[in-house]
Amino acid sequence: MHKDTEELLSRGVAEIIDEENLKKKLASGKKLRIKLGIDPTSPNIHLGRAIVLLKLRDFQKLGHKAVFIVGDATGVVGDTSDKDSERPMLTTEQVRNNMKNYLDQAFKILDPKETETHYNSEWLGKLGFLELAGMANLFSLHEFSSREAIAKRLNAGQRVSFHELLYPIMQGYDSVAVKADVELGGTDQKFNLLAGRTIQKFYGQEPQDILMTSLIEGTDGRKMSSSWGNVINLVDKANDMFGKVMSINDKLIGKYFEFCTRVPISEVSEIVKGHPKEAKTRLAYEITKIYHGESAAKKAQENFEETFAKGGIPEDIRIVQAGQNAPLAEILLEHGLVSSKTEFNRLNKEGAIKEIESGVYRIGKHRFIRIIRSNS
Repeated sequence: MHKDTEELLSRGVAEIIDEENLKKKLASGKKLRIKLGIDPTSPNIHLGRAIVLLKLRDFQKLGHKAVFIVGDATGVVGDTSDKDSERPMLTTEQVRNNMKNYLDQAFKILDPKETETHYNSEWLGKLGFLELAGMANLFSLHEFSSREAIAKRLNAGQRVSFHELLYPIMQGYDSVAVKADVELGGTDQKFNLLAGRTIQKFYGQEPQDILMTSLIEGTDGRKMSSSWGNVINLVDKANDMFGKVMSINDKLIGKYFEFCTRVPISEVSEIVKGHPKEAKTRLAYEITKIYHGESAAKKAQENFEETFAKGGIPEDIRIVQAGQNAPLAEILLEHGLVSSKTEFNRLNKEGAIKEIESGVYRIGKHRFIRIIRSNS
């Protein structure tokens, strides 16, 4: 097997279904249709979701067709595969606002000229009730309720909404609509990915192969999730991105190198043998370079070393004006220094929000803001 193909099927990969069949397809020279869908449940794509985007780009570089789907319909319903409680349905307007810049963010990784893009409302909005019923007949209630996250909620007496049963069918039908040969997704998506295989058979298509990537931890050590505010977003400024990567646990350096960069694996093994600070600095540089370019990554590294290593205040600190009595939480939320009041409360409780001099606040290790208050 070619070295590029070998790395394609191993780097950051947790499981492949059906691996032997996929290897045969790749060896045949056929141009495969590689599907990836992301729901715009928040405005930003973070590094955790970028893992599969990087994998899609790997397929793209080998000459396969990248099919990227923005789940504007599935995003309204919401996937609860990895949730310990019901995910409320979003409004169409919320999803529309969230997805304004989704393609721009995805194209930080994918080649836009070689990417086929869709919004899944194109076909899901046209499905009739009888056709939906036909697909629903392929699955039993037991199959759905035996999933770990759902079973835990049922055993705890928590509500499981009927709309949650529809989500795997909707995602599965996406594979029919785009005639996917392979679908990419995280390990938390396994049931939905398998649903695609089942529904494709129902429509007379050859079932897609599945490649699942592992999940990564965020800046607080928990699974990276927008709802927890522990994310590194693709739209973060270069200095913020660099600083956030520098704040991760040292134990995650190797994992981040493997999943979030394309530094050769042989080189990664040597880097992680060195001093953790040097390895993490290289990691932060490589990640920032992907999304902001080499020049910006170098400047971000210089800024970090000059500022944070010496405990100073960045030269480009954000300066904002606020009313005399405006709550700090609202100011930080308004200017994107925290993603939610929940994150503010957590950081504040941990002592990670400090006024280091009059009007200057440090949030965590790498976010700074100067607040000028006025009586007007």
